[in-house]
Amino acid sequence: MQGCLLIHGFTGSPYEVEPLAEFLRKKTDWNVKSITLPGHGDELNLRGVTSDKWIEAAEEGVEELLQSCDKVYVIGFSMGGLLASYLAYQYPVEKLVLLSAAAYYVNPKQLLKDTKEMIRDGMRGQLVDNELFIRYKNKIGATPISATLQFRRVVRKVRPLLKEVEVPTLIAQGLVDGIVPPKSAKYLYEQISATQKEVFYSPVAKHLICHSEDCDELFERVFIFLNQ
Repeated sequence: MQGCLLIHGFTGSPYEVEPLAEFLRKKTDWNVKSITLPGHGDELNLRGVTSDKWIEAAEEGVEELLQSCDKVYVIGFSMGGLLASYLAYQYPVEKLVLLSAAAYYVNPKQLLKDTKEMIRDGMRGQLVDNELFIRYKNKIGATPISATLQFRRVVRKVRPLLKEVEVPTLIAQGLVDGIVPPKSAKYLYEQISATQKEVFYSPVAKHLICHSEDCDELFERVFIFLNQ
């Protein structure tokens, strides 16, 4: 049996990767598993939670699949992409998929555009449909500075290990992502040592790439990559 572990991002939940998880469940008979990192989920409780706990949760998820599956794939979104890269370095996973992976974070120019768009949507009474508003309306006050520092700790820990990642890797990045800039995908491609690696750029995807207008194309690309 094949297993697939999906890891969400900082301050997020499995919702961020759920469309891809459901796509893979419908297309395959794999054991597709999404985890919720400590302190994360529908209600955030990040105070006092360390990056080591996030790494441990990711390790427990991949170890569980490795015990029951012949092949295991790991997919990570945003900070989850860094955790997934760490697993690919530490464990015998077959393939790695990085979605908007936060080797770099905050794209000031795009974030400014998104903020202006959010203001316009608010004036038109369409704020509830704005991605930036949906993602951050309940998170800013619930995210202590200490948690942000732990996120940065994950980045500092994993970036030097990327050159040790040798498993086939697919990197996907939205070109209008206000959180993770496109240069992050370029950096990952250059740093990861895998001989089989590729980059998929979405011209329309913002940060929540699994919820983008062209996500079907991304999902097919992921499916083909994992089945090669």
